[in-house]
Amino acid sequence: MRFPDGWVGGTALVVGPVLLLAGTLLRAPFDFFFPEQLRAAVEHPGLMTAAYTAFLAGNVVMWAAVAAVVQRIGVKRPGWAAWAGVLVTVGLFERVFHAGVDQAAFNAARRRGVDEATRLVADGYQEPHLFSFLSFTVLAGWFVLAIAAYLSGVLGKTRAIALAAMGLLPIGVLKGTELLSIVGTVGLCVALVPLGIQVLLQQPRPTKKAVLTAVPVAVGLGALAVLSTLG
Repeated sequence: MRFPDGWVGGTALVVGPVLLLAGTLLRAPFDFFFPEQLRAAVEHPGLMTAAYTAFLAGNVVMWAAVAAVVQRIGVKRPGWAAWAGVLVTVGLFERVFHAGVDQAAFNAARRRGVDEATRLVADGYQEPHLFSFLSFTVLAGWFVLAIAAYLSGVLGKTRAIALAAMGLLPIGVLKGTELLSIVGTVGLCVALVPLGIQVLLQQPRPTKKAVLTAVPVAVGLGALAVLSTLG
């Protein structure tokens, strides 16, 4: 069995891009730079929480989507598949790291005030860390993946170009939405959502046993998720 399988990979190909697009659009009303992002987090906490949570969740889900694409690329272009998979996955790790910093900054803004949080972020913005040296993967990985998908025949020219548009997405802590953000996430949806639907339609219908097993497993995971917030 390959992991992720068709159900996991196909679902991720649909859900991951949609979550990233949703998060991008939700924070679009606010200025791109971090002082206004912090102010928006205080003045519009529900909307900004939804926006950043959707974007974070999209990046987490995308690991399975990328793995599913890389599996298909690897049939004809194993070398390209390996490099593309590594670069994009490391880039996804970096965006998740940024999301943790974003959350800490939002908490500071809501508890200590926007001005103090802004000074805190500004003072540490250029502080070096592991991902400072790996930032190129966030952008370059998508270009390599798009070329690999095209050369292997996994995506046609138009959808490969749409996938490459993700390499235009701005990187860094507390980045809002600009035109390139929308272009990139829309391109990701154009490139991968149809592939995800295709993959899901190719899967065998789940058995009755599998469906009955999924219900208590889902309930159990939900309970563990609630318990995890209490630690």
